[in-house]
Amino acid sequence: MKAKNTFAVVFFTRKSRSVPNQLSIYVRITVDGKRSEISLKRNVASKNWDNARNRVKGSSQPIRELNSYMDSVYGALLVCHKELLQENRVITAEAIKSHYLGEDDTNKTLRDLVSYHNERMSIVLKYGTMKNYYTTARYLDRFLSKESKVGDVYLKQLNYAFVTEFEHYLRNYRGSDKKLSLGNNGVMKHLERFKKILNLAVKLEWMEKNPFNQFQLKYNKYDRAFLDEEELQHLECYELKNERLEKIRDCFVFACYTGLSYVDVKELTKDNIVKGIDGNQWISTKREKTDKPVKVPLIPQARAILEKYDLDGPNEGLLPISSNQKTNAYLKEIANACGIDKNLTFHVARHTFATTVMLSNNVPIETVSKLLGHTKLSTTQIYARVVESKISEDIDNLLIRFKSKEVKRNAGG
Repeated sequence: MKAKNTFAVVFFTRKSRSVPNQLSIYVRITVDGKRSEISLKRNVASKNWDNARNRVKGSSQPIRELNSYMDSVYGALLVCHKELLQENRVITAEAIKSHYLGEDDTNKTLRDLVSYHNERMSIVLKYGTMKNYYTTARYLDRFLSKESKVGDVYLKQLNYAFVTEFEHYLRNYRGSDKKLSLGNNGVMKHLERFKKILNLAVKLEWMEKNPFNQFQLKYNKYDRAFLDEEELQHLECYELKNERLEKIRDCFVFACYTGLSYVDVKELTKDNIVKGIDGNQWISTKREKTDKPVKVPLIPQARAILEKYDLDGPNEGLLPISSNQKTNAYLKEIANACGIDKNLTFHVARHTFATTVMLSNNVPIETVSKLLGHTKLSTTQIYARVVESKISEDIDNLLIRFKSKEVKRNAGG
């Protein structure tokens, strides 16, 4: 890039098309012989324009104000030229014009960025993920309008203070019921999505750096609910007198023995049941969340449930599952009926599969990761808790080995 360019700013006029004897005022930017023009949206009488000075003649208050405005435009264009030089950007007449009008990347706003992100990511991310981004965007809108008292903010104005103020707003946000709407991890999820949106701005060179670079996301760690072996067996065998609840219980138990998520269970058809390399039946599907192929052996407990609901038609769902909202509501009724003192949701089945059905029965975590359809082993490690009964069993085996070694030593002595 050339360090020095020929650069000039000149005011000129053109005859007004609508008003006789009036001139419309323009400013022309010239860089290396190439021009770009901006209308000042101001008019002057033909007799009052000084062609030698390129200014308005006279000393009246309106004329002094018009000349002062033109001087400010001139100064602002010089500043734009200087800023582009300092940022090592290509200097052209059009670039200076865009910078002055706020149409270049350095004048992008937060709303510009959010709209750009959501438009493009909507064809990349799943609808469920995009719904979460739309919710984060609504919180940002409320924060700008109610707390910051502005409709929008330039990206270059975003800093660490903006992030912490948004965090404070989220932590104290109350819904229509006047209760706090978000817990710590809910706040962190919104901030994490906001951080990813700003990362996009940095990649697009709309921002120099992400203000989240100095901010640490702090999630509270919770033990994820799952059913232990005794609870799972009790749930399977419990006689539910309500057919509606029995169907949902069976769908839940099926997920406990397959590790499939709610949406993956809902989408199952007969086409997903295939013969595996071992000659047995397997479930072959794709995770809705990640679009990753998953193959799960159909163990007897899961196969028995499918046989119970042998629905007709190749495109029919294999199981009589309700909507996600109703399913989770019914699961709470089922937990109460069975005397299970846990917050039962459909996702608990996935945790139960990983912890109670697989890991507690010595299935390697790498195998569990494949069955769950995780893209990273670290995701599976969230489930890698060892229940007390498994610890007790392992310690008993250890003591048996110790005793065996002691017997051998004594026999040898």
